[in-house]
Amino acid sequence: MRQFVVIGHDAPTTPDFALDDLAGAAGRLDVLCRCVNSAFFLSHALREDVRVHLVLGDEFTVTFDGADLRRLNPDERSTAALIRNALDRREDAIGHQPVESSPGVAIRRRGFAATLDALDGSLVHLHEDGTPVVDAEPPTDPVFVLSDHHDFTDAEASLLSDRADLRVRLGPTALHADHAITVAHNYLDTDGFESY
Repeated sequence: MRQFVVIGHDAPTTPDFALDDLAGAAGRLDVLCRCVNSAFFLSHALREDVRVHLVLGDEFTVTFDGADLRRLNPDERSTAALIRNALDRREDAIGHQPVESSPGVAIRRRGFAATLDALDGSLVHLHEDGTPVVDAEPPTDPVFVLSDHHDFTDAEASLLSDRADLRVRLGPTALHADHAITVAHNYLDTDGFESY
């Protein structure tokens, strides 16, 4: 299982946003939608062994599970609609119990720290100052942690430095979060760039 945790610092926590302004009024929800699409889409297929956890405003986490995922299309607007549908069910999320809003999409009342606490696997902090990924052994059951268009806050960075099993960078220059997901997949798909 591969998992990606993406923090949406400005992302909406209510469904009251327009699908035609994801980059503005919806707090750069377009970035999170691109991350979801990069995590799942293959040519003519979806990755079923992937989960994406979008942490929205450190209040809710919307999880996409590739094993059950339906109705995901390769455009930002329809992905945002799935997120909006999840947020529409947020009042039903009691404690940390998930509420499924559509097949393979669920919302929990859970912030960043609680989301990390709930995940099994090797926690991998993707950061431009990390060890080059080519010098790291590909982890089993990795949980990659990324930020949206903002840097991690000091509190988030401190939490990651305490909990991360690895801190790696994917290349010599900083990448967009959705591109980083694609490169991370390629790294794992090729067993650390050693086999094709």
